[in-house]
Amino acid sequence: MQIDDLETPAVVVDLGILDRNIAGMAQAARRSGVALRPHAKTHKCVEIGRMQLAAGARGLSVAKTGEAEVFAAAGFDDLFIAYPVVGEDKGRRLLALVDRVRIAVGVDSAEGALTLAQVFQSAGRSLDVLLKVDVGFHRVGVAPAAAAGVAGRITALPGLHLRGVFTHAGHGYGAETPDRLAQIGREEGTLLVEAAEAVRAAGVPVEVVSVGSTPTAPHAMAVPGVTEVRPGNYVFRDASQVGLGACGLEDCALTVLATVVSVPSPDRAVVDAGSKTLSSDPLRPRPGGHGLVLSGSGASRVERLSEEHGAIAVAPGESFRVGQRVRILPNHACVVANLQDRLWGVREGRVETEFRIDARGRVQ
Repeated sequence: MQIDDLETPAVVVDLGILDRNIAGMAQAARRSGVALRPHAKTHKCVEIGRMQLAAGARGLSVAKTGEAEVFAAAGFDDLFIAYPVVGEDKGRRLLALVDRVRIAVGVDSAEGALTLAQVFQSAGRSLDVLLKVDVGFHRVGVAPAAAAGVAGRITALPGLHLRGVFTHAGHGYGAETPDRLAQIGREEGTLLVEAAEAVRAAGVPVEVVSVGSTPTAPHAMAVPGVTEVRPGNYVFRDASQVGLGACGLEDCALTVLATVVSVPSPDRAVVDAGSKTLSSDPLRPRPGGHGLVLSGSGASRVERLSEEHGAIAVAPGESFRVGQRVRILPNHACVVANLQDRLWGVREGRVETEFRIDARGRVQ
């Protein structure tokens, strides 16, 4: 099948770029002497996860228990749920996995950890956990200064084993310059290593010191004392990674193939890809529409979305015609993949494979 045979909207992945991105991050982790545990929430695809393991990844990170169940059923045997898992209901599901998967989950409070500990203690089993540390994103996680105290309380809970600490420098997506991005990455690694040292000084062993975030990964994993890195978006990249200076257009594997369905005026064209395909996530680090139109000069952007319509602000000197096919680079590839049942793997204009989104909709 040729790419022109695909019905639109279709999400396509350039296989050459995908291979290069997977190999490049694996090489970077080896150079830094850290384990690579990619975050599979980006693709939610068993086949791409296997490609990452084949390139040298130790295991996978996931966001939810349901994602872990999907990858465990497919034979993945080393998983980390990089999210503060809370609730006896989740604990019972995790208990069903521990006999066949080396699994760990995130926690950021003794109260939340207790809900899991009760399940595992009652079953006479033990669950590995990693303590989430907030290094500046201010979403979840304990302050670095509080890590030792919280780690001590979690370690005291029967049924749990504290394997290490982890973080995510999501505030890197607001970095206005590459220099600021690098600074955030170095701070991410430094603050987490300092938190790990404080936990050890309190008498609690720390095996894993795990950093995350694609744009900060090269800087954070270079900090001595970091043992693991968990980037996700790097497999696809997107317009936000380009905006941050973390990559170039040539590094972006995932694009949306769309058809122009209307040209109401010279400065506006409408495609058949709306928020249900492109997502409504803003461009980072500065807002700027909902996708770059790569057809033509690349100056036109998807300016406005409704569910099934994407309105392109046509750049001066460009024009579009009804029936024309265009390629759009989305702001956030992770959300786009989750909106699809499948992605099309293409090479030099020919469709070579179909990637099923095996964990799509697993939000529990």
